[in-house]
Amino acid sequence: MIRKAARILALIWVGALPATAQVEPAELAAEAALQLNDAQLALEAASGANDRVRALTLTVSAYENGLEAMREGLRRAALREAAIRRSFDSQSADLGELLGVLLAMQSAPSATTLIHPSGPLGTARSGMILADVTPAFQARVTALRAELDEVATLRILQESAAETLAQGLSGVQTARTELSQAMSNRTDLPRRLLDEPAQLDRLIESSETLEGFASGLGSLDIAQADSPLPELADALGNLPLPVRGTILRRAGEADAAGITRPGWLVATRARALVTTPWPATIRYLGPLLDYGNVIILEPGNDVLLVLAGLDQVYGDVGQVLPANAPVGLMGGNSPTGDAILQEVSEGGGAEASETLYIEIRQSGSPVDPATWFAEQKE
Repeated sequence: MIRKAARILALIWVGALPATAQVEPAELAAEAALQLNDAQLALEAASGANDRVRALTLTVSAYENGLEAMREGLRRAALREAAIRRSFDSQSADLGELLGVLLAMQSAPSATTLIHPSGPLGTARSGMILADVTPAFQARVTALRAELDEVATLRILQESAAETLAQGLSGVQTARTELSQAMSNRTDLPRRLLDEPAQLDRLIESSETLEGFASGLGSLDIAQADSPLPELADALGNLPLPVRGTILRRAGEADAAGITRPGWLVATRARALVTTPWPATIRYLGPLLDYGNVIILEPGNDVLLVLAGLDQVYGDVGQVLPANAPVGLMGGNSPTGDAILQEVSEGGGAEASETLYIEIRQSGSPVDPATWFAEQKE
C-alpha cells in the first residue's frame, strides 16, 4: 500500500511541476515518501530479525525522519503557494487595468486607433509604444498563468500526500508498540548490579532535588561489568542527541521564571524515541520528584547522563546497553494526518510539544552538554 503510494507520489511531485516552479518542496516531499516506504519495508523485515530490538529502533527512527521530511516538504509547498498568491494579488489590479485598455483598443474601430491628438507623429509614436508593451504584457500574462498552474499543482500535491502521511503515522505507531513489547521481553543484556540494592530505595526516599539524587547515586558502588565500556573521552563533542529535537534552553540559560539549570532542555515531537548516545549502564529509571519518568545512565566511570521528562522508560537497573539503544518514549499524543496537513497549509508545522531535560554530571558536578553533543557545533 505505502510502497505504491510512495512511487506515485514521487513521480507526481518531481515530474508535474512547470519549468518555472521551485521544485525543492516537491523534491523534499518525494524523498520523504520514499523514506516512509523504506521504513515500512524495515518494519516488515523486523519480525524476522535476529536483533529485533535494534531493527525496530532503526525502524522507528526511519519513520521519524521520514515524517519530519514530509512535514517540511508540505510546509515549504504551502509557503510557496502563499507567496505566489500574494504576488498575484499585488499585481492583479494593475494588470487588469492594462488588460482592459488593450481589450478596449482591440475592440475600437481601426480608424479611431490611428488618430492621435498631436497628429500623425504622435500616432506613430503611440503605435510603437503599443507594439513594445503588448509582447511584454503577453509575457507577464504567460508567467502569471504558469504561476497559477504551479499553485494548482502544489495544491494537488499537498492533497495527494494525505494517504502517505496517514500510513506513515500508522506505521510508526505500530513500530513503537512492537519495540515496547520487544524491550519488555529482552533478557540478553549483561548487568552491573548495586552491591547493596536497598541503598537505592533509601536514596529515592531521602532526595529532595535531582542534583542531590544524582550525586548520591554516583557514590553507590556497583559491580564491575564483564566487558568494560569503550573510552568515552574519544567521542566527546561528536555524540548524537538522545532524541530528535530542538534545543530550547542551554546550560545556564534562565527560563520564564528566571530559574537556571546546568543542563539542556530539548523540545521534541510527541512520542519521540529516546536512545542512549553511548554504551551505558542503567543506574536508575522510573518516576523521580516532579521530573516525570527519569533514566540515569552511566556511560563512563564517574560520569552520569540524566534524561528527565519521559513518558515511558525501557529496561531495568543494572542493564548494560549498547550505543543507540532505546531507553524510552516521550509523552503526548501523536497528531493525525489531517492535523498536520491543516497546520502546514497555514505555513507552520506540528509543534514540538514535549521537552526532555538532559544533564551530565562528572565526579558529582554538572558538565555543559555542549562539550558532548555534535549538535552544538555551528
